[in-house]
Amino acid sequence: MRLVDHLVTPGIILFTQNFDACVTFYRDTLGLQQWYEKPGLICLRFGSGYLMIEGDGVAVPGGKSVAQNPNVLRFNVADVRDAAALVEKAGIAVTVSEYDWGTVGTFADPDGNMCSMKNADDPFFDLG
Repeated sequence: MRLVDHLVTPGIILFTQNFDACVTFYRDTLGLQQWYEKPGLICLRFGSGYLMIEGDGVAVPGGKSVAQNPNVLRFNVADVRDAAALVEKAGIAVTVSEYDWGTVGTFADPDGNMCSMKNADDPFFDLG
């Protein structure tokens, strides 16, 4: 038996310094649906899993380096350029980059944690 055989719901816990700003960013600006809230944390739906936001993190204005935070929160979207335009309309700077393996749009949350968008039509993401 492996741990994955017991997995019910995968989740990500994001520790933030700017709790209220990060909640507003992920829930209100990006539109992740609130699942539940408890004192000191909020849990948002993130695909088939969840994103839990808690305090006690560290913010880095202008964005964290990979050394400061080696993780990226990925949003697979139908079209990176269209999604980037929506995010930019909300006042968030997005950098769209083309690679031989696809198009990615990157942006940072209020704590400087990196987020990215990738076209979901990439055959690599076909889980069927």
